[in-house]
Amino acid sequence: MELKIQTYTKDRIPDVLDFERRLRKEEDFWRWEIDQAYVSAVERSFDDKSFDDAISLLAYDGGEVVGRIDASLIASRFDGSKKAYLDWICVIKSSRHRGVAQRLLESLRQILKDRQIGTLIALTAANEEAQHFYKSVPDSVMRDVGIWIDIK
Repeated sequence: MELKIQTYTKDRIPDVLDFERRLRKEEDFWRWEIDQAYVSAVERSFDDKSFDDAISLLAYDGGEVVGRIDASLIASRFDGSKKAYLDWICVIKSSRHRGVAQRLLESLRQILKDRQIGTLIALTAANEEAQHFYKSVPDSVMRDVGIWIDIK
């Protein structure tokens, strides 16, 4: 596996859409459809200043995206700190257990370190494979239980 980590830019949307379609062929439990509304929202995000603190990286192997990681920076006046929130990390099933997720996380951590962000907060997915991955992350501790609150 010859892995290259690249920043997700607007011109790479077709690569990500291909990745999303391959994900669904290998595992059919994703919660959103790859429809025009989804594609349009992603395209708009690259032109919207409110996404300037979003960090998205892609793992390429042989010219195809095999993994993706997305995070957002969080600035809080609670204690004057800056943290990051790990929104998503996913590796296509056929490429798992080959170091892809670790490389993505390592690359993200370096970017955060360069930006002087000292903490990355992640909600862990409930599935066993994801739990195993998160528990193996160096310098990490499971602390709080996450809650999702829908804004209606």
